[in-house]
Amino acid sequence: MIDVLVLGGAGVDTVVSVPALPLPPADSHLVPAILTRAGQTGDGVALGLHALGLRTSHLDVLGDDPEGQLVRDLHERHGVPFTVVPTPAGTKRAVNLVDPLGRRSSLYDGSRQDESALFPEPLLRDLAGRARHVHVSITHPCQHALDVLAGLPVTVSTDLHDWDGVNAYHEQFARGADVVFMSAAALPDVPATLRRVLAMGRPRVAVATAGAEGAYLLTRDAPDVLPVPVAALPAPAVDSNGAGDAFVSGFLFGFLTGVPAPGCARFGAVAGAHACTVPSTRVDPLSHADLVLRAGPVS
Repeated sequence: MIDVLVLGGAGVDTVVSVPALPLPPADSHLVPAILTRAGQTGDGVALGLHALGLRTSHLDVLGDDPEGQLVRDLHERHGVPFTVVPTPAGTKRAVNLVDPLGRRSSLYDGSRQDESALFPEPLLRDLAGRARHVHVSITHPCQHALDVLAGLPVTVSTDLHDWDGVNAYHEQFARGADVVFMSAAALPDVPATLRRVLAMGRPRVAVATAGAEGAYLLTRDAPDVLPVPVAALPAPAVDSNGAGDAFVSGFLFGFLTGVPAPGCARFGAVAGAHACTVPSTRVDPLSHADLVLRAGPVS
């Protein structure tokens, strides 16, 4: 048995430090070293959960290319089992522009999406059937796994990222999850969106992260949206890349160890704050000992 199976979200980012966002128009900009490293959303959640002591495995499609090898090497270094479904389209890639305040703008390479590359159902059923919980990224081909997961006795979470509250592609993931994360950035009405998610039927916890403003939590057990304060930064902020994935990891650690939702959100805030102090060129998830120490008593 494992604690968490992470579906999807494996890939490689090229990180470019820029003078400002949006990038000022110019023929050229002199920037610091441009670096490429493995670690997109599913990688971040998988490694974060593993660092917190949860038995974690990862499943995704990868190309037989240098980027795919970077992803394999990352998981091997951190000791996270990774099951690969090959795709001729290549490994998912993105370019992340990061400004001096740590804010980020990501450019995703749409040519790496292979509609024919799916998770074989027997493989998916086997891996998910041995897990207590499945975290589903919204990257292809995870949307095709939702029907299979609906018939299995596991809890499910998903991160809708910059959902606008109405996009049907994102909504299908929310409808298939028990715990739904999203960014507040594109939501016109955060409380209304959280209530709408819980009204979908299956979801029982909805969380919207709001960067420096903290986060917002709504559960079936409480009538009101609960503001979640930001956690103190243990060092100066250098990069917000990966903060949302770290929040998810911290929250799910609490969720899977029986902590009430407000305490889970506290764990998420602490893990997210840690991620903001780590340059996006490094992978340095928060350890279980540091999470518990920095979070203090939770309830």
